[in-house]
Amino acid sequence: MFPLSSQKKYWTFNNEQHLNELRKKQNEKFQETHGEAEAEDNRLDYFLDSSEERLLLKQYEIYLNDFCRRFEPTMPKCVVGTSFHYFKRFYLHNSPMDFHPKEILATCVYLACKVEEFNVSIGQFVNNIKGDRNKAMDIILSNELLLMQHLNYYLTVHNPYRPIEGFLIDIKTRSSLTNAERLRQHIDDFIEKSFFTDACLLYAPSQIALAAVLHAASREQENLDSYVTDILFNGAREKLPLLVEAIRKIRLMVKQYEIPPRDKVKTIEKKLEKCRNQENNPDSEIYKERMRKMFCDDDLEIDLQANSAADMSVLNMSH
Repeated sequence: MFPLSSQKKYWTFNNEQHLNELRKKQNEKFQETHGEAEAEDNRLDYFLDSSEERLLLKQYEIYLNDFCRRFEPTMPKCVVGTSFHYFKRFYLHNSPMDFHPKEILATCVYLACKVEEFNVSIGQFVNNIKGDRNKAMDIILSNELLLMQHLNYYLTVHNPYRPIEGFLIDIKTRSSLTNAERLRQHIDDFIEKSFFTDACLLYAPSQIALAAVLHAASREQENLDSYVTDILFNGAREKLPLLVEAIRKIRLMVKQYEIPPRDKVKTIEKKLEKCRNQENNPDSEIYKERMRKMFCDDDLEIDLQANSAADMSVLNMSH
């Protein structure tokens, strides 16, 4: 039940301003921690600001969706939704300068596969990633526990898909709408677009589902207002004003979503390569040394320099 869930209690927020404050706080925290050597004026040019971070993460949400869409075997919708939740939650409390989104992205999807019981092995999973799959496997497995820790181990996600099925069954049974199945494609398109917004961090899955159904009806030149007021909320009309306002805001968020400009994203990515935390960069010597200390005891020394297979590179997921 969503009202009693950890999602409702810990991962549903009052407004977009609260989300932006959390993100800005992480940006400032990173700059304070890693910017001691930089003069105040230079920080603006050297580090990403919070608006640049948002553009970057929006682009990687597109990569996440594309990766899930191309995944073989075909990925259930619930895995895609849960992946988005994990990705968005992680970056409410972390800066992409600290943990590069291309590495966290794949870990979010892999963890979502497990939680949603979409049974694919790590070998099957990395077969969907371009580039060195052994390196990708190392990155994903080394980040899995980190991701769970930053999600506070609240891994159960309530997606809008079940409420959608409930609404469609109810519409077929109790409304005058004919052939409710024709709404499905519009609903799916709306839900997909909603994951590019912050709607899942602000509204209940049932509200997002109903917004999708009403949007789909309007696209089919149908009107379900009487279904909502006279059937769905018959006897609970006092709740209608809040519901109507929530649905209006969700639909507006989806309508106003804009794809980030690719040229700006490329500039931000170049900037990120210089200012990212090298301790969390699998290509850096600092990272390799840390891994060496973690996995090597006094009786066993592994020369990472001599073994190029152990050199974990970035995940190639942006093409």
